[in-house]
Amino acid sequence: MDLKKFIESHGLADFPIGLGGCRNLNYFFDSCDYDLMVFDENSSNNQIVSFENDIITIHHASLSETNTKKLLQYDRLKIIQDESWNLKILLSKISEKRDSLFSDFATNSLIESIFCCQKTKDAIQNESPFAACWQKCACYYLADAISSLNNNCSSPSHMLDSLRNFEKNSTNSHISNVLQTIGIERATPTLLERMLKSSIGFSDLIENNNHYELIQRKYDYFIKNSMLSDCYFYLGYINKENFISIKDELNKQEDLIHLLKVAFDIESDSNLLLQQAETVQISCNQILETLSHG
Repeated sequence: MDLKKFIESHGLADFPIGLGGCRNLNYFFDSCDYDLMVFDENSSNNQIVSFENDIITIHHASLSETNTKKLLQYDRLKIIQDESWNLKILLSKISEKRDSLFSDFATNSLIESIFCCQKTKDAIQNESPFAACWQKCACYYLADAISSLNNNCSSPSHMLDSLRNFEKNSTNSHISNVLQTIGIERATPTLLERMLKSSIGFSDLIENNNHYELIQRKYDYFIKNSMLSDCYFYLGYINKENFISIKDELNKQEDLIHLLKVAFDIESDSNLLLQQAETVQISCNQILETLSHG
């Protein structure tokens, strides 16, 4: 991949740029995109561009970023261009506080998970159609937290494999609750094909940035390599990110539930949902308790 050629052809030569994501960590699938962090101080959505038979995701970034999740995405970037050395300085600061960033992100994710568990309970009580969507989000936030406490950045394509391989300890014992409540055991080729179509439809509605190309490409890889559970996890994680981005507008978009029922493969049994909410919430509280005494 000639990234410098891409940078020139897309008018990005004036900005500090680094390569992040799994392509930079040498743990990637053929289907994985190239995560290009362009420090253009622009808050636009990610751009997804096909180039030389691969896909590049342009992440618009800021050298004054304070968001913990984004700072962790910038950690250990491979610098491609940085004439001012400002990006090198930022990466040095991130490196110095890496452990605290992982801890902060884990804490934030646990709090978000508990919030989603409560939203699940409220939605059941109020007969909102989105109860199961909130519960899926709670599971994924718990997965984010556990990954972060293992100093592992959130990566939808690789997270399930990472969760399976973390060492045994008190925090990682809660991985079983993630796997039990997220639904991966339901993954079949027929179900995944239906989930794919709805996930792409949801992405097009919310993001409108050609993300569908990357989703399709990763789905094809997972199916070809019989990685059905990983595919299920990946599609759910993508839907979680898009669902959370519109969480404050749900009352205006109740029609979306028809798409999300399939995209999220949601559970309609309210008793089971309540049980799952309790399970995830207990895990979150126990991990937070451990962190507070750490």
